[in-house]
Amino acid sequence: MRRTPALIAGGGPAGSVAALVLAHGGASPLVLERSRGSQDALCGGFLSWRTLESLASVGIDPAMLGGHAVRRVVLFAGKGRAESPLPAPAIGLSRRRLDALLLDTARSAGAGVERGVTIRSAEGTTLHTGDGAEVTGETLFLATGKHDVRGAMRDAAVGDDPAMGVRVRLAPHPALARLVGDAIELHAFSGGYGGLVLQEDGSANLCMALRRSRLKAAGDLPALLRVLGDELPALGERLAHMGGTPAIDAIANVPYGWRAKGTVSGVYRLGDQAGVIPSLAGEGVGIAIASAIRAARHWQRQGPDGAPGFQQALRRRLHRPIALAGWLRTLAEHPAGHALLLAGGRLPSLVGTAARWTRIDSVSRRSADLA
Repeated sequence: MRRTPALIAGGGPAGSVAALVLAHGGASPLVLERSRGSQDALCGGFLSWRTLESLASVGIDPAMLGGHAVRRVVLFAGKGRAESPLPAPAIGLSRRRLDALLLDTARSAGAGVERGVTIRSAEGTTLHTGDGAEVTGETLFLATGKHDVRGAMRDAAVGDDPAMGVRVRLAPHPALARLVGDAIELHAFSGGYGGLVLQEDGSANLCMALRRSRLKAAGDLPALLRVLGDELPALGERLAHMGGTPAIDAIANVPYGWRAKGTVSGVYRLGDQAGVIPSLAGEGVGIAIASAIRAARHWQRQGPDGAPGFQQALRRRLHRPIALAGWLRTLAEHPAGHALLLAGGRLPSLVGTAARWTRIDSVSRRSADLA
């Protein structure tokens, strides 16, 4: 059995940033990542101004990311449209580029990184891998995103009509660039919504949250996209850039609104393993990064035994952004709420407040408040 002081399950934004902070502090963290190379994840692709602040606090210069500038939020609901400026500039950035950059930076800082490692299960702070090996840490940082690890499953209820996450990449095209521009778009429809933003290479990331009943009614995902394109003209214009045989990524039973009630000594839960914010807020990556920085700094002060206190504090911090995003999600996926959503979307002050209140506090501004 191999042993390490800090074992990190997952090399996405949460795992990479935790490794970076720990390495800078003199620890020798080990990251186990299942993918052999960086690839686009299901969701992500939008980094808010708060997320950029958090990255800057650990030495990641936002200018080096090379993202697509985002300055507006545009809402489509039924035949209505509303537009407002964001409180501060953000960027659209592919998870392929973000994840590769963060993991490479962590490795350069001294973190160990092993790719192509499948984690079969967890037992306390020990991970059992697909090749039959065991790796144990004095502390385990659980950063596997929306994918649960057997033995450390989230205690989230599925419900009668659970949500599923769907991602489609739209190919670069001048017409698509003109349609979307410097906006992040929200397309609301019965039973779900989609968020769309341009990325650094001119492609667009369309990330949707859908009720399973919508998929069941359509038959399969390509058919559902055709239905939505007919139902929502603006979305249909954008889906025209999808291509004939699009690659569609999906994950079932996403527990939007869930927050971890606690943890055991030695196990820090980060990102979606700590709380799952509805994706229309565009704060999933922000929570992953901020929780990783807080967890690593908390561990530096209190070690493995600090995990339960950290988890309770993070649960409190996540209450407001996740609760407000959940309310907005309800408005988005029910046509009766679209008028209210559009009315609010035309008030820049209200949009700014909602955008700020669905962010987790940036670490750079409150880095001393770790508990």
